[in-house]
Amino acid sequence: MKNIKKTEMIGKEGMVLLDTIRRLNRRKAKDRLQKIIEKTHPADIAWIFRHLTPHERSSVFGVISHTSQVGEFLSELDRTFLQELVINLSPLYLAGVVEDMSPDDAADFLEHLPDDFAAQIRNLMGRKDREEVEDLLQYDSDTAGGRMSPDFLALDEELSVEEAIKWVQENSEELEMAFYLYISHGDEGQLAGVLSLRELLTHKPYRQLKNIMNTNVISVTTDTDQEEVAHIVSRYNILAVPVVDSAYKMMGIITVDDIIDVIREEATEDFLQLAGAGKDREILLKSTLDNAVTRAPWLFASWIGGLMAVFIINFFQDELQEVLALAGFIPIIVGMGGNIGTQSSTIVVRGLATGRINLNELSKVVFKEVRVGVLLGTLYGIMLGGVAFFSFADSGKLGLVVGLSVVFAMTLAATVGAFVPLVLKRLDIDAAIATGPFVATSIDILGVSAYFLIAKFFLNI
Repeated sequence: MKNIKKTEMIGKEGMVLLDTIRRLNRRKAKDRLQKIIEKTHPADIAWIFRHLTPHERSSVFGVISHTSQVGEFLSELDRTFLQELVINLSPLYLAGVVEDMSPDDAADFLEHLPDDFAAQIRNLMGRKDREEVEDLLQYDSDTAGGRMSPDFLALDEELSVEEAIKWVQENSEELEMAFYLYISHGDEGQLAGVLSLRELLTHKPYRQLKNIMNTNVISVTTDTDQEEVAHIVSRYNILAVPVVDSAYKMMGIITVDDIIDVIREEATEDFLQLAGAGKDREILLKSTLDNAVTRAPWLFASWIGGLMAVFIINFFQDELQEVLALAGFIPIIVGMGGNIGTQSSTIVVRGLATGRINLNELSKVVFKEVRVGVLLGTLYGIMLGGVAFFSFADSGKLGLVVGLSVVFAMTLAATVGAFVPLVLKRLDIDAAIATGPFVATSIDILGVSAYFLIAKFFLNI
């Protein structure tokens, strides 16, 4: 059974190990370095690897490649480093490494490599291992089929408890997770039920599995999105979920350690998109140029919004010259609108991601954010309007203009921030792309326009 991935080593313990590995590498003490690596979890070695220089990574990997942990290490490694390392390795060597990986990790590993190179590796693998990996590679990597492991405990429903226990004892070491036993029936191996290992051990040896199994099986299909799989595992608190095809034949299982990876990946993508930084999870590992190229398109929306705001302000330059105090309140009005808009969109996007928002109640969600916008806008509108009134006594109506503008800007921002992600989700578009620059830019343009129109009306300019 594959090792459950633990939390990556960080803090003082990680830095001590990092310094030790660097020191041994400088001294070329390969034997001692190898012993430390073999005693350290592959996930921790992968964490340390991120903090090494390119020269150090090449040297340390030369030691790792001679350990039995090389396969697990590569499966934990970031894609950027993975491609950097394997380009100097022979397909024959990598074929041996991949054969020692679990099928799902092997498929993920090969998917990160150039197609031609991955094909060379597959051709050098043993027939059984190659077929298992190729079966997984036919599915999209973000679906249940791409995430599942084909190694699972499946028993015929006609077996007795005694026969099932004997089978588990003889075969469990080669399988992914022995906590759940999946029961099949018919020649096609259709999923019929599930039984926990504890339940199996508590029944009489002569009882048949079909009489004690739970027929209410929570399952997903091979084309189910990985985010939906994560929701199911989280909702029902199960350690693994079976994956079936259209005929309900069991194809594999997705275990909770893979689900944790999915949740982390999806959350990282959402947060990056919320900030308008693309959705490349490895953006920190990219070069300065690649980092800039990734983020540039998302900032273009802000650039367009800022440019339009400039035109709007220039359009009202006569009004500004007549009441110069108007210019001083533009940043805070725009800023308050942008902040509450980002808050609303973030709340809605995370609510959609976690399943806490029902799309059938779209108007209810939007109306609630509108009320929040009105309430907070009124509060801060009174406060800022009071500042404007007492600061510019020669323009008594300025306080009213500023106050109303804050109310309008914050209400509008909360509405846009909540409405746009919901609409995009209804159109089956990733809701996270609606936030960040897109929502903020829309709010800036609308907020500035509303401010000057209100000022023009009440100040008669």
